[in-house]
Amino acid sequence: MTTGNPHQKAKGLPKGTTRRPAKELCSECGLCDTPYIHYVKDACAFLNQQIEQLENNTHQRSRDLNSENELYFGVHQQMFSAKKQIPIEGAQWTGIVTTLACKMLTQGYVEGVVCVQNTAEDRFSPKPIIARTPEEVIAARVNKPTLSPNLSILEEIERCGLKRLLVIGVGCQIQALRAIEDKLGLDKLYVLGTPCVDNVTRAGLQKFLETTSRSPSTVVHYEFMQDFRVHFKHEDGSIEKVPFFGLKTNQLKDIFAPSCLSCFDYVNGLADLVVGYMGAPFGWQWIVVRNDTGAQMLDLIKDELDIAPVISKGNRKNAVQQSIPAYDKGVTLPMWAAQVMGLVIERVGPQGLEYAKFSIDSHFTRNYLYVKRNHKEKLEQHVPDFAQKIVKQYQLPKA
Repeated sequence: MTTGNPHQKAKGLPKGTTRRPAKELCSECGLCDTPYIHYVKDACAFLNQQIEQLENNTHQRSRDLNSENELYFGVHQQMFSAKKQIPIEGAQWTGIVTTLACKMLTQGYVEGVVCVQNTAEDRFSPKPIIARTPEEVIAARVNKPTLSPNLSILEEIERCGLKRLLVIGVGCQIQALRAIEDKLGLDKLYVLGTPCVDNVTRAGLQKFLETTSRSPSTVVHYEFMQDFRVHFKHEDGSIEKVPFFGLKTNQLKDIFAPSCLSCFDYVNGLADLVVGYMGAPFGWQWIVVRNDTGAQMLDLIKDELDIAPVISKGNRKNAVQQSIPAYDKGVTLPMWAAQVMGLVIERVGPQGLEYAKFSIDSHFTRNYLYVKRNHKEKLEQHVPDFAQKIVKQYQLPKA
């Protein structure tokens, strides 16, 4: 049960305020658009990195740094691969997140679900809501790959009198949420997390689409997939695949948000339950049950899922080490070479959990360099112990 007095908030800071205490590192999580901005100095992951302490608060223990899987994937009771036996039409994958959120509403576990629809004008522009019906949840299916102010709706909780809430979000949002959880006046908070690697502003997304896709205006959604290709789904149902190594890195290095370049919580370590793709075989979803609440949530839909063990194949280390200077220098291969490299790596490269570790290693090394070069005064406090241990496996270029 969360406790606290929701009235103990800052006064005179209306929703929509432009104050951003984290400045350029702000992830636009939405907390500063609410009266809870009073707590942002302590709650914001980019002002006060405290994930180890919050792990203890949430899971009653922190991750075991001597266990490689916990080092990378955080506190968990179990991990496996899954997909819905009957997919939801129009879902980005098979609809596990959407199904669970609907079930929690219809069975009375929660009175509302914090999720993200899109605006009427643009399928990629986020519109956070508190969904009160399954129809509103279903309307939020499909990722919006832009910075989203999910927490901006928190002050609606008190106004609506909600006491049991499900929040769907990514790591930076959930870190801030957990830090103020006891201020929300809820009887029960459930957190369904999704992994998150890099996000962009809406303008940054447009640049990525125009630089990478054959038809930017018809892209419905996309994802960086386990076969080392970006998969773009278009309005006509066709799938366009672009190899990672053919991306115009020299043109795209500046589109990622500084907050994402400073993030070390891709796996959403403070959620109760995480649903993503990065640790699963192609075509499956990766499920991480972190605590008893997460297990209770999953039990609601387990009989609707096909389930398989996680796998781990290949060796990521050389690929990660080679990617560090390549990204640093903005190296872009000719498309024919990128296609060949992609085919080779798909056959012999990392798969399953090893692919997930490849993604974490390559991004954590990049982000460590970013923080060291741009916010050196924050480096020691900002980079968690688990991330430092991961980064130390590799040789980094001199700052």
